[in-house]
Amino acid sequence: MIHNTNTVPFVDLNLQNMEIKKEVLHELGEMIDKSQFILGEQVEIFEKEFADYCESGHSVGVASGTDALTLAVRSLSLNPGDEVILPVNTFVATAEAVVHGGGTPVLVDIQSNSYNIDTDLIENSITPKTKAIIPVHLYGKPADMDPIMSLSKKYGMTVIEDAAQAHGALYKGKKVGSIGHIGCFSFYPSKNLGAWGDGGAIVTSDSARARQFRELRDHGSSQKNVHISIGYTSRLDAIQALVLNKKLSLLDEWNNLRKSASEIYNHEFDLRNTNIIPPKYEQNEDHVYHIYAIQLPSGKRDTVQEHLNNSGIMTGIHYPNPIHKTEAFSYIKGSYPVAETVSTKILSLPMYPGLKEEQIKEIVELIDNTIK
Repeated sequence: MIHNTNTVPFVDLNLQNMEIKKEVLHELGEMIDKSQFILGEQVEIFEKEFADYCESGHSVGVASGTDALTLAVRSLSLNPGDEVILPVNTFVATAEAVVHGGGTPVLVDIQSNSYNIDTDLIENSITPKTKAIIPVHLYGKPADMDPIMSLSKKYGMTVIEDAAQAHGALYKGKKVGSIGHIGCFSFYPSKNLGAWGDGGAIVTSDSARARQFRELRDHGSSQKNVHISIGYTSRLDAIQALVLNKKLSLLDEWNNLRKSASEIYNHEFDLRNTNIIPPKYEQNEDHVYHIYAIQLPSGKRDTVQEHLNNSGIMTGIHYPNPIHKTEAFSYIKGSYPVAETVSTKILSLPMYPGLKEEQIKEIVELIDNTIK
């Protein structure tokens, strides 16, 4: 049993931040001397490095992951009533971006063991008004992209990957974000690649799209005082780019630590032969475990969470309500039985680089004892 309170936080950013702190503060001093805070050299360096990392032709830094998705949808020039397909189980920002970009969200249920969009259900949701699909690589697990890309080609849909939780994940050897037409990332501090504030990026191998995103993020401007479209103020801060430049070189190492932690979790759950369903892993993918989410037996989630929290183990629920069950999107009618069931059983356990084996063993033991 774990005896000390607050022994295991849900996420611990301090280890990662301390690893780069000295270098960042040194270069921050140089940045202050130059007074270069909006776009500029650090952003350009990061955009090039991140594009290369994602195996994509271009990267465009923006103010947040939500903005990345919004600008991606906005670039489609949707007409009223045009539809964008997305999974019902995702963070609300995915659906918000569709609305802000002028589209109508169309929800599709998920697979119970992957939590990602059920590709077998997508085609039934396609209509003549369908213009795009946003697969979400939820929790760091790649969505099944081959059937999605096949449907995209068949129906002429743009594929916008929501890779906000999946920096560095691979699908059949390809980096997520580079498989569809557009990839969108968030650099919220708790992400696998997190800034020291908000930030995001759009990746694409289409030069025309990249140029459009650079214009949209900066008041529709191609150059100073030349505005060719109605745009936004959504530029990646130079300070955040500096932090991200330092972290990017460590991302694979940190992702490997997450994967090692997940293997320990899985092994410990297997040893106990519990009725817990751990995250599903496919042989053709590289899951990066932004979130380690388990499914508990029906009716056990709240009891387990309370017991863990009382024992100093912080947990989360991603997400307690599918999109159509949120007040903001309650106007979307329909039944999504898998997501509705999963949302009552899922629990996210501590996951971060630096999580210790003995901590994981104690967490699993406590869960096992609680559900017996």
